[in-house]
Amino acid sequence: MRPPEGTPYDAVILAGGRAERLGGADKPGALVGGRPLVERVAAAVAAARALVVVGPPRTGLRAVFTREDPPGGGPVPALRAGLAEVAAPWVALLAADLPFLTAAHVSALLRAALPDAAGAVLVDDGGREQWLTGVWRTAALRDALAAYEGRSLHRLLGPLDPVRLRLTGEDGCEPWFDCDTIDDLGTARRRAGEP
Repeated sequence: MRPPEGTPYDAVILAGGRAERLGGADKPGALVGGRPLVERVAAAVAAARALVVVGPPRTGLRAVFTREDPPGGGPVPALRAGLAEVAAPWVALLAADLPFLTAAHVSALLRAALPDAAGAVLVDDGGREQWLTGVWRTAALRDALAAYEGRSLHRLLGPLDPVRLRLTGEDGCEPWFDCDTIDDLGTARRRAGEP
């Protein structure tokens, strides 16, 4: 499913974290269903005008690569770096470890935010916002960042009062499911049909 007609957007994937709960492994490069996680996320935003990956350059991705300052400095500096490369009026802000996010989910987020919201974000089964699975009005993000000196995505994005959207996935493959730990990665691989 494509985004609502006439809704140009760019995508920023945050892929520069330290993956401490994965023992420092290359989390965006971890394979699920035979594909690196970051490539699975990039496929969900294939309709984006531009793809910006905040993290080390990777082969196999057609993207603008940039780094936060300092590298590994967290999601707010990473968002600043990624947003500097965005030209579209809307931006999808995504983690690099979302194996089950699809283009249909991104389209649903855009539809939920249009026409007047600052953005839309997925919520998990417990009703918690998943700040790195959302779409945002680019100008609203830039204004919020200009006035913010902290490090918390919740404190940066929460005051924008996004639409909170609960979407389900097929066969228990929730679109907001991320791979923070070895157990998460194992769960994702099983759900993707790996033995």
